[in-house]
Amino acid sequence: MFASIASRYDRANTILSAGVHHLWRRRAVQRAEVRRGQRVLDCATGTGDLAIRFRDAGADVVGVDFTPQMIDLARAKAPSIRFEVADVTSLPYSSDSFDIASIAFGIRNVADPKKGIAEMARVVRPRGKVIVLEFAKPPGWLALYHKHVLPRVGGMVTGKREAYEYLQSSAAQFPSREEFIELMQRSARFDLIKWEPLTFGIAYLYVGITA
Repeated sequence: MFASIASRYDRANTILSAGVHHLWRRRAVQRAEVRRGQRVLDCATGTGDLAIRFRDAGADVVGVDFTPQMIDLARAKAPSIRFEVADVTSLPYSSDSFDIASIAFGIRNVADPKKGIAEMARVVRPRGKVIVLEFAKPPGWLALYHKHVLPRVGGMVTGKREAYEYLQSSAAQFPSREEFIELMQRSARFDLIKWEPLTFGIAYLYVGITA
């Protein structure tokens, strides 16, 4: 599914969110409090938007995704970043080898989210950060937009309406807020987990400090 929409993925994201997704990623980098020279692993990197923001903040970034077509686009967009094909549930990196591990709008697509978070925490050094940016079931009238408008417009832009029907249904069913924090706590040892809603609760940002 992701391979089929890869070439139009960026355009669809910008249209469907009215460009707000760029602000969400900027917020994630701010909350990560990344310092120049720190090592960042961006999982489910897609076409590399969050990885690029970390690079621009001065980090040494590796971006991974299990869809080769997405990685090809990311490499073309940002040749200076190291992009590799890899699955977040089985990361090919040593433990304690990164300062930050991030994933934006990808954890709900992982077959075993608990294992994915565990792997992200494993590769991060003690007192490092696991950053998760993810959609939630939107409140009020925004739920109508997600259910009826988003799949139609996404289908028009990419030619793959079923991909955006999946996005709507998966976001509505995936745990958020306290439920997602509980999932993180069951996945790995965190000293602290902070979270905040973004844009009326359309998305949530979670920051876990590893033990």
